[in-house]
Amino acid sequence: MIRFKLKALVALTALAASGAVLADITIGVIAPLTGPASGLGIPVGNQVKLWPKTIAGEKLNVIVMDDATDPTAGVQHAKKMVTVDKVDVVMGSVATPVAAAMAQVTEEAATPQIAWSPVAMPAGKDKWLFRLPQSNAVMGHAIIEHMKKQGIKTVGFLGYSDAYGETWLNDFKPQAEAAGIRLVQIERFARADTSVTGQALKLVSANPDAMLVVASGSGAAMPHMTLVDRGYKGKIYQTHAAATRDLMRVGGKAVEGGFVVSGPAVLAEQLPDAHPSKAEAIKFVQQYEKAYGPGSRNQFAGHAYDSIIVMEKAVPIALKKAKPGTPEFRAALRDAFEQIGKTTLAHGVLNWTAQDHWGYTPDTGVMMKVVSGDWKVE
Repeated sequence: MIRFKLKALVALTALAASGAVLADITIGVIAPLTGPASGLGIPVGNQVKLWPKTIAGEKLNVIVMDDATDPTAGVQHAKKMVTVDKVDVVMGSVATPVAAAMAQVTEEAATPQIAWSPVAMPAGKDKWLFRLPQSNAVMGHAIIEHMKKQGIKTVGFLGYSDAYGETWLNDFKPQAEAAGIRLVQIERFARADTSVTGQALKLVSANPDAMLVVASGSGAAMPHMTLVDRGYKGKIYQTHAAATRDLMRVGGKAVEGGFVVSGPAVLAEQLPDAHPSKAEAIKFVQQYEKAYGPGSRNQFAGHAYDSIIVMEKAVPIALKKAKPGTPEFRAALRDAFEQIGKTTLAHGVLNWTAQDHWGYTPDTGVMMKVVSGDWKVE
């Protein structure tokens, strides 16, 4: 009888321990800590280290994996996270081709995914996918409005030959045409390319009023520098994937005067006091730069910061239906993302709904200019 009671006590203790594990919230983070997009992934990894230890009173477990800017690696990590680790949500990647490949895994596994890149999916294929970066269409709107003020009528396009470049082209072109701005030359290059001289010569020969470079991190500097080196004198625009100091560190004087669209977080102190994101953006910058030094802020670190704001609103809703670590909780968390309503982030005001897993209004993008090696609001 004593032996039976002892066994029962051990069993109850094990059950209690199992319940405690199930109550932990597990986030799987997949980001390029190495590879061509590491200039974006490393700041994300840095911000993840600053995440809280609990969310809504539940312990937070975080699993971080390096996708090396490789879709195959991203898929392998995602598969392990949803099948072995049973994560409650997958976050990543900042590289669009990797995030797109991961989305197929999370969709099949019925696990919510928060992408840190503006990844576009076919209609009906983003039920489990939510984006924290502003869409290319939203950021394209900010660029086009700026171009209109500058009197620009013709544009050359120099962008990645992958999903990020193609979605930018597809989103930007119709908006530009509607604004009376014509694309006169379209050139592409691979992320791993070390030269775009041939493409630059064709673009410079077309002599458009402005160039739109679609690249990311330090990789955005090379095409910009090449255009300048080949004699281009017009205005050069960059997307929000270039909203990092790596552009200026690598590009130096060649990128002076360049225009970059960004989310509000990068320019926290320069935002007007009435801007809805100013307070949250300043909190992000102060936290991040206290840990990593002045000027270290980054567009994508801001998205990692915003991820916790979203989770802190969604998790209490999901907890009313199920415990973390279960399929029911993952489904409840997905539903909760659509129910959190307008949420002020460091990068804008987000409002995910069942019809919209992007969530930002067209006026979210902020135009900035490289002036004396620093950002200045336009």
